[in-house]
Amino acid sequence: MEQIKEQKKHLLGMTLDELRLVAEECGLPKFAAKQIADWVYKKNVSSVDEMTNISVANRALLSEKYDIGRYAPLEFQESVDGTVKYLFKTEKDKLIESVMIPEDDRATLCVSSQVGCKMNCLFCMTGKQGFNGNLTANEILNQMYSVREAEALTNVVFMGMGEPLDNYEELKKVLDIMTADYGMAWSPKRITVSTTGVTPKLKRFLDESNAHLAISIHSPEKAQRLSIMPVEKAFPMADVLDLLRQYDWSKQRRLSFEYIMFDNFNDSIIHAKELAQEIRGLDCRVNLIRFHAIPNVDLKTSTKEKMEAFRDYLTKKGVTSTIRSSRGEDIFAACGMLSTVKSKQNND
Repeated sequence: MEQIKEQKKHLLGMTLDELRLVAEECGLPKFAAKQIADWVYKKNVSSVDEMTNISVANRALLSEKYDIGRYAPLEFQESVDGTVKYLFKTEKDKLIESVMIPEDDRATLCVSSQVGCKMNCLFCMTGKQGFNGNLTANEILNQMYSVREAEALTNVVFMGMGEPLDNYEELKKVLDIMTADYGMAWSPKRITVSTTGVTPKLKRFLDESNAHLAISIHSPEKAQRLSIMPVEKAFPMADVLDLLRQYDWSKQRRLSFEYIMFDNFNDSIIHAKELAQEIRGLDCRVNLIRFHAIPNVDLKTSTKEKMEAFRDYLTKKGVTSTIRSSRGEDIFAACGMLSTVKSKQNND
């Protein structure tokens, strides 16, 4: 009978402690773990053979069970505004999307943390495809290392497919690697994690990371928010706000609220007044986002005039508020439009 070849484990996505265990298992000296981390995270190699300060014999031992774990996107699409959407295949033959957003001297990558999403927000195409699994730290980091713009990235936002805090253990590993001296050595100020407000994991994130936080709020009214965001039932925004008030937002970390505006639903001055009241006392900003219409959803996009009036009211009340530029809508790369259902059908 033919012996099944054992799948190699990936070095990309391992912490320094995990790499120390790898070195020990392969009979390498202890300092090899730091060398491996340096090659994987700083020198961006795609093969163990490129680790030239590790002996040929030790590289051979390492290669028996391990590889880097880098893999290129299946395809990409470029928008008229320069936004680029990438399609990746996961280890379990699922598909995910990432979006690179260029703007002046910034290059921001919007990464996915899950295949699909459990949250099932009414306005989001990712939620419509259901939940098909968590991404590993390797699959999350590979998005950053394998896009064409990898060397030029200035910021990463966890605002792609999935609820990051619903995959907290892998997210935590990624954040640790991104900010550690042995890893990417990024400042936490270059990283933003977006969440609907999964409260128990949110507390852990706030205690264990200094990355920026974006909360998807979308309505200041409980019943109205529940009608478009089922997560409100399990994790009410009132509880999220109580938790946020326990932290100091005036220093390193930035707090923002994401607010998609729907015509004649949540875009009145009354809503603006209620929102200002709800987030009072928090040092934060509000990002107003134009709704991007998706199939089989009756919600409509708010008008430019209403969005400006909403912004101006918040500003007058001392709440920093901006209307976020819409990017990549023509290639379904804008906020709430990521979905791999069609891509999966095309690749079957």
